[in-house]
Amino acid sequence: MNIFDIMGPIMVGPSSSHTAGAARMGRVARHLLGSQPVKADIQLHGSFAATGSGHGTDRAIVAGLLDLAPDHPGIPHSFELARQAGMAVSIRPVDLPGAHPNTAVLHLTDQQGRTLTVSASSLGGGRIRVNAIDGMEASFSGELPTLIIRNQDRPGIVSQVSQVLSDHMANIATMQLYRDRRGGLAVMVLECDNHLSPALVEELSRLDGVERCTYLNMEGC
Repeated sequence: MNIFDIMGPIMVGPSSSHTAGAARMGRVARHLLGSQPVKADIQLHGSFAATGSGHGTDRAIVAGLLDLAPDHPGIPHSFELARQAGMAVSIRPVDLPGAHPNTAVLHLTDQQGRTLTVSASSLGGGRIRVNAIDGMEASFSGELPTLIIRNQDRPGIVSQVSQVLSDHMANIATMQLYRDRRGGLAVMVLECDNHLSPALVEELSRLDGVERCTYLNMEGC
């Protein structure tokens, strides 16, 4: 435990969970999309829906989608900044049975028509957990360099991915496997100890059976 676990993150208030965590959720989602959204449909669940406006949750998520850090002074003005950036924003409540009370679902579209849906929860102290990507289960914080690999559910792909990481001297901190059904679509989530090169990510993307490889690195952001 360090002092920031006790005192909380450096942020624009008032709440580490409703504001700082929300900003981080938006920022992680923007980096997963890989570009600036032009459309964002934001759904707020639980206490996010009940008290989020008063705590600035809505403004913080929009600020994160604009790639603003949790301590950026522009957070209170994010709606206007979004309009200036050409990002259309809609915000509405949603009921997600069994979900953490500080959960949001972000439906994003960028200028090229690429779409992404991210479900994430704010856990307190500015920490977050991504719960799902495009409806597929996931669980990661975004604090470590992270690979999200969508692949066909068939034998051998996990070992191929592990071999590529080994060849590039990349150390896996955690590894999670999910699938929608046997023989269907699967997702690997790998948190790594070190930064991953573009060449490694490109090599993973070319593996037979891999449909999409997304690399998230929020270090220094």
